[in-house]
Amino acid sequence: MFLRGKYLPSVILMDVLHLQCSSCSKNHVAYEQPDKYFVNCGSKDDAKLNGRVFTADSSSVSLCSDSEKSRAIESTNQSRNLYQTARIFYNQSHYEFTIAENGTYIVRLHFLTFSSSVNLSSALFDVLAFPNVSNSGFKLLSNFTAKNSSNSPLIKEFFLGIDPGTFKIYFVPQASSFAFVNAIEVFLAPASFSPENYNSSLPLVLHTTYRVNVGGQKTTPDNDTIWRNWDPDHIFLSTSNSAEDFRPSSSPTLIRQYSVESHGFVGADSDFIAPDLVYLTAKVMTGNIKGLPNPFNITWSFNVSADARHLVRVHFCDIVGQPADIIFNLYSNGNLIMKVGGPDFPFHRPNQPFYYDFVLSSKESEFIKISTGPNTNATTNNSFLNGLEILEIIEGSALCNPPASVCNMKGRKKINVGLVVGSVIGGLSLICILIVGILFGLKYRKAKRVETSEWSPMPAFGGGSTRSRLTDGTITGSPMNYLNLGLKISFAELQQATNNFDTKLLIREGGFGNVYRGTLLNGRNVAVKRGKRDEKGSGQGLPEFQTEIMVLSKIRHRHLVSLIGYCDERSEMILVYEFMEKGSLRDHLYDSNLPRLSWKQRLEICIGAARGLHYLHKGAAGGIIHRDVKSTNILLDENHVAKVADFGLSRSGPLDETHVSTNVKGTFGYLDPEYIMSQQLTEKSDVYSFGVVLLEVLRARPAIDRMLPRDQMNLAEWGMLCKKKGLLEQIVDSSINYQIDPSSLRKFSETAEKCLQEDANDRPTMGDVLWDLEYAFQLQQTAKHREPHEDSTANASSAFVLPNVPCFPSVSSTINTDDLALPRDDELDTTEVEVFSQLRVGDAR
Repeated sequence: MFLRGKYLPSVILMDVLHLQCSSCSKNHVAYEQPDKYFVNCGSKDDAKLNGRVFTADSSSVSLCSDSEKSRAIESTNQSRNLYQTARIFYNQSHYEFTIAENGTYIVRLHFLTFSSSVNLSSALFDVLAFPNVSNSGFKLLSNFTAKNSSNSPLIKEFFLGIDPGTFKIYFVPQASSFAFVNAIEVFLAPASFSPENYNSSLPLVLHTTYRVNVGGQKTTPDNDTIWRNWDPDHIFLSTSNSAEDFRPSSSPTLIRQYSVESHGFVGADSDFIAPDLVYLTAKVMTGNIKGLPNPFNITWSFNVSADARHLVRVHFCDIVGQPADIIFNLYSNGNLIMKVGGPDFPFHRPNQPFYYDFVLSSKESEFIKISTGPNTNATTNNSFLNGLEILEIIEGSALCNPPASVCNMKGRKKINVGLVVGSVIGGLSLICILIVGILFGLKYRKAKRVETSEWSPMPAFGGGSTRSRLTDGTITGSPMNYLNLGLKISFAELQQATNNFDTKLLIREGGFGNVYRGTLLNGRNVAVKRGKRDEKGSGQGLPEFQTEIMVLSKIRHRHLVSLIGYCDERSEMILVYEFMEKGSLRDHLYDSNLPRLSWKQRLEICIGAARGLHYLHKGAAGGIIHRDVKSTNILLDENHVAKVADFGLSRSGPLDETHVSTNVKGTFGYLDPEYIMSQQLTEKSDVYSFGVVLLEVLRARPAIDRMLPRDQMNLAEWGMLCKKKGLLEQIVDSSINYQIDPSSLRKFSETAEKCLQEDANDRPTMGDVLWDLEYAFQLQQTAKHREPHEDSTANASSAFVLPNVPCFPSVSSTINTDDLALPRDDELDTTEVEVFSQLRVGDAR
């Protein structure tokens, strides 16, 4: 459906053949990915299904299982199609897939209990997946049985973020039972599905629950470019006579444009989002119906897992009438989600498909109700829906560790005997070398202390050994053998990428070193940060270098700058990041040569940065304190999407348990006064620094300006003083003063004020800050437009209107109204990380 994820390590001796789709239709030509596995389990022969060739697992895939506890079975009717063979497991076993490209992968498991010598319907088992470098996995299916009264295959579909390396799928029988599988698919999802740089210390894992072609017939994999099933919607309608199917008399050509986004709505730019058959049918409202209110809503009801979060994607395409005439509301369990349509709606053309994503929690309820109904401002009482998808978010509660290995060499397929013999001999040699190394190390080993470790002198800058300095030790005295060595980039390639660090490519100079623009051999534009020369071998910048790699190699998020690689050859300390086209937030606030950011852009940038910091504090494993939040460390990509950067001063640890005692580090003007006094670092120190950034965004001036009078020199102190005196308008950047709605300004300034409280206990969490900023954004979005000559501070009370705030309540809510109503505080959904790049609305408290 949508995504971009990451994650994984590699395993022992194996020779995995990549399976390719040998007979794809013309619709699939534009989508050919290197990692594509279609496996016919338990068969010696290949099988075809919907244009895919499923290759026999006995010859092409690495299967790790005790040969006496795994066997292939066939149907008693001797048919050799995909669903008439299976592999059964009497103890835990797994398949291994070599993954070359990180991203979000679609994983499908096929089950059919055909008639055979084994009663497959009695199988009871778990399915685990291990897609990431942390060696932790997720339980995809628990106590699963494949019983199906319809005698049709059960297909379980998942979306997983996977890193390059080896991806494993475990089948674990329960008690005295067994496990089985008929077929497996693993392939990279199209990029248009992916939340850009979806990032988490955990991989993204979604389980498809419903995929519905609203108003149309069942759509089979033959008619879908990535082989999805779309079910008809009539069985989900709460009131069958409230709507009718609609199909144009002549099939129009859909206007699929570039994936533009506006107010959370996104253009469906390709049939990877949904096939034309979905967008060319719809459910529309019928006329006045006896017993139903007028106007009424069309409602679909879906049974879901209780106490779970779900991603919901709704598909729209106006094949019904003039978009300017049809204005309607989208609801979930009676709560307004969003208004759709109208003369100012971004997707105003007929036959133009688009979609909208949001997150819902099911608290103690097992139902999600999705409704559409006319907006009170509509001239036509009508609403429609073309398609709908619901995916359950598999949370941290499903985390699991890999089972103890039961594999022996005879149980692993495709073993190269020569490789095994060579490896044994090589292994003996390696053991001898290790023993000598250990004895030598014991003789010369010296104790090292945290943050005061001494490093042996390095070779002269630019010359000497190419040995890695990161594998020698760390600031804790332990080898950094847990770093992602797959991120290493040679010094020679970086020299070539930057034209030998040409000053013409210099982006900026920083405390750690200079940053250059570069182009890697694969054509990717990157930012190359080269540490300052360390002629004396003191290793002063080494802790920051190591910290940056450790932090960024284990976290990824749309609003955190991604680490592409690093180089530690010779005495070099080089970090390579994704290139941020628009530079830093500070550049756009102060640089007179750059266009001024609008108020809306500034709000979106603050929201993006807050999401990144919120993820660091709560989403990353163990919690991370950035410790140097400032406008120069908030970078903007080509679309002005904000990403937090520079993690050299970061500290890890359980943030909600103890304060971290540490030497004060950071940037003057942004430093938390309580941290300065006590040297006790908490996540609230980041919150204070972010409060300074908020004032910086509002005023467009530095945190410290020594050219100003003493009482205005420190932005935080001056801003708080103006706020208390009710002189807030003095703070606002004059270039955007006319753009800001008073209600939005009030909420924004209150948020900054809360962040800048002297007592850390009085400051909000980053999750609360995020919620408040999103609320300020919605206040701005729903504000009455004012011309530049109008006073932004006048008529503040009359301009205030309740916004359409998409922080969605629990589906257990029983509100049933067509009027705009904000959910209660206790109903607000809490989302730890952003799941879709398109999900712009409030998904965190």
